[in-house]
Amino acid sequence: MADEDIEAGGGGGGKKKLIIIIVAALLLLGGGAGAFLFLMGGDSGGNDDIVIEEEAEPVNLQAIYVTLPQPFVFNVTGDSQQRLVQVKVQLMVRGDSNETLAKQNLPLVEHSLLTTFGAATVEQLRTPQGQVEIRKQAADTVQAAMEKVTGKTVVERVLFTGFVMQ
Repeated sequence: MADEDIEAGGGGGGKKKLIIIIVAALLLLGGGAGAFLFLMGGDSGGNDDIVIEEEAEPVNLQAIYVTLPQPFVFNVTGDSQQRLVQVKVQLMVRGDSNETLAKQNLPLVEHSLLTTFGAATVEQLRTPQGQVEIRKQAADTVQAAMEKVTGKTVVERVLFTGFVMQ
């Protein structure tokens, strides 16, 4: 009989401890999630204002895509052999005036892109992250070249619409 009371009391105490631990864990998780949302909610509101201010002018203008007349074909080195790469490119510009400037300066744009593509390696072009990196470098190179000639960056993004590596 005494053994049954001890077991019943010990089992009930164990259940109570388990319930207390579960409730405490849920409170900690809920409090942590609430604090995270509170802190991130305040930060994202500030960042949204900054992004809206930075993008206020370009968003008002329509995005126009300028297709380059022919794909870029070039060799890259890296592993034991050379690889042949073909890239079809479009330029994203905002507004009719930037479209006109991009079309007028296509030889400069093509030269800038060839310079960037010529510096690429097989390892960079093999991975999606490397391709994103090359697109960003291409956009930076084209924007810098266009700014020297026209005084404006003109091109917002460089997009790969076709990519083949053999």
